[in-house]
Amino acid sequence: MTTRLSPEDPDLRVRFYRLYREFFRKAERKRRWSVDTDIPWDQTNRHLPPEYADVVESFCAVELFLPDYISKALPMIRGNRGWSWFHANWGYEESKHSLALSDWLVRSGHRTEEQMADLESQLSQGEWDLPHDSSTGMLIYAMTQELATWLHYRNLRTKLLERGDLALTTLLQYIAVDERAHHAFYREIVQVFLEIDRKETIEQLRRVLLGFSMPAVHMLAESRQRVAKIKSLGIFDEDMFLHDIYQPILQMLGVAPKELRKFTRKVELAV
Repeated sequence: MTTRLSPEDPDLRVRFYRLYREFFRKAERKRRWSVDTDIPWDQTNRHLPPEYADVVESFCAVELFLPDYISKALPMIRGNRGWSWFHANWGYEESKHSLALSDWLVRSGHRTEEQMADLESQLSQGEWDLPHDSSTGMLIYAMTQELATWLHYRNLRTKLLERGDLALTTLLQYIAVDERAHHAFYREIVQVFLEIDRKETIEQLRRVLLGFSMPAVHMLAESRQRVAKIKSLGIFDEDMFLHDIYQPILQMLGVAPKELRKFTRKVELAV
């Protein structure tokens, strides 16, 4: 069924492309960074407690499902140039995040090249599927997930600032800035959705926010232990989702909580 929120809608195609060009312009001018030259790899701390390396590995593992994130959503949005090209650009930036995290694990001595290859091989046997069946729902999911991911990286970086690993804190800062920029772009589009069809957008917000979980974590080995470690280190938990994700998103979008059904605390935590 064709709706005003369809990627092929002529007005949405024009507005999406304009927003994408502005996003791309700012990224090229202010935000691009190099894994090889912009991270002080010589200041890697090889003596960080292993639990921090375990968290970094979890983040890296989630990024390794990037081919699924790209390929599963792209057919939905192929007819909208700005939407699909942003998705491709997003994939490029996320690939840098994965490379940087993987490089740190090896350079720090917490993982070997062989261990990283084994991790990649294990994860390649699984396949991530879209959590929502509409392009609107997937964009709202991405908006939420990017803010949650930013929060993970910000909080991990804060924990590490006192431990003296300038390489890791620098790359986490670069990644956090990228994730925040992704979230801001998606949020602008959701604001357009609300203008075009508020009722449908609110319904999709309800479905996403009240049943949210981060992507692919359930597919990792020892997923429960990984989530527990993230929670115990104060990186992400239920209260953080409520106060730093759910409430700010509604406030920034100008959506009253009463427009959604009562919030449930049963959020599946993950990286």
